[in-house]
Amino acid sequence: MIGVVGGGIAGLAAAHRLQQRGHDVTVFEASEDLGGLAATYETQGDPIEKFYHHLSKSEQTIVDLATDLGLGEAVEWIVGKNAYYVDGTVHPMDTPWQILAFPHWSLYDTFRLGMLTLDVDVRGGRPRFDTYERLEDFEDVSAVDFAKKHTTENVYETFFDPLLDAKFGDRKQDVSAAWLLGRIKFRGERDILRGEILGYFDGGFARLIDALVGDVGRENIVTGARVRAVETSDGAAAGLTVEGEDGQPPTTHDCDAVVVATMPHVLEDLTGYPCDIDFQGTVCSVISLEESLTETYWLNVADEAPFGALIEHTNFVDPARYGGEHLLYAVSYVQNMEEALWQKDDAAVEETWLQGIEDLFPQFDRDAVNWIETARNPRTAPIYEQGYLDMVVPYDLGEAVADGLYYAGMATKAQYPERSLNGGVVAGYSCADLIDEHTGP
Repeated sequence: MIGVVGGGIAGLAAAHRLQQRGHDVTVFEASEDLGGLAATYETQGDPIEKFYHHLSKSEQTIVDLATDLGLGEAVEWIVGKNAYYVDGTVHPMDTPWQILAFPHWSLYDTFRLGMLTLDVDVRGGRPRFDTYERLEDFEDVSAVDFAKKHTTENVYETFFDPLLDAKFGDRKQDVSAAWLLGRIKFRGERDILRGEILGYFDGGFARLIDALVGDVGRENIVTGARVRAVETSDGAAAGLTVEGEDGQPPTTHDCDAVVVATMPHVLEDLTGYPCDIDFQGTVCSVISLEESLTETYWLNVADEAPFGALIEHTNFVDPARYGGEHLLYAVSYVQNMEEALWQKDDAAVEETWLQGIEDLFPQFDRDAVNWIETARNPRTAPIYEQGYLDMVVPYDLGEAVADGLYYAGMATKAQYPERSLNGGVVAGYSCADLIDEHTGP
């Protein structure tokens, strides 16, 4: 039996792939819920993710998984409108003419940013088309320095600096240009006449998680099962010790191999393998409204607001799917758990969001709020600092810890240069393929 620690998308994808290759698998999940960061709230219609999700056109592995599970037709590609709030005005940023109309940039500013998004390096007056091919070439370059040199000082000050500040706070100087360039590539697929094309599941990502659970078999998944140790014998992974329920003694499950699909601090607790990657947390609320707040999906905010972005999900997916509710995410990233926002209880966080929205949009009516649900997680994404690739955890931990031990969590290269559900599937598949290569069914 192959033991999988963690019932998020990486662990479920690993189990799915292993079963395809003829292996017996058991998934152990510490909580009672499956899906990890893809967990949901109920609405008047489809469920809504607690933390916002969408797909990029480049994320083919998760689309292929959906097809394998009979959900290929459920993947929809939709225009996700983007805008930028600055100086009290929402500026749409989808089409070339909207970008040209942005009042804070000169024509040269727009040209330099446009060339970067098209992967053309025009520094020195001679276009080069291969500068940005390898993200690894920018691993040890500061994102701040990169943005200034590869666009203009004004583009940096009016655009990149507020975004980096909202995302990484006082850690922005540490962030690598590889992350920023990867982000530009990830968010760069667009229809020139309409805007960015993003993917979403008809029925939400819960539909994919439910299909994965059904495929793996609920009988092969144990929830409320906190793994306390990876047991080894003669230098090889041999089993998992699971905490007993209601004061009962722990149980040990023999395993031929183990996939740890968790955050790296759990891997260290289970095996002693250390990881130096720092993670940031997220405080994220879903606000149900009677009417739409804006006309855009993703609104970046360059303002003294308590959130770096407002993401109006139902300007991306039809509100009819949610019984007519208009659903808005308010989100802020947290670099330190001592930050004031993290220390607030949910009611105080929600009041902070509402006051912030009122400051930006004086027409906002609190009476239009149906409900608010708040989620927080201390480790939602790595801080992609310079030298990040030197700190990633390998899939195969045979040499470092024990033969037959594999890692599919968020600290793998599959989650570089940006974390995603697709990266979780890639990591799970990579570990499953290595197990099959090393052991056979």
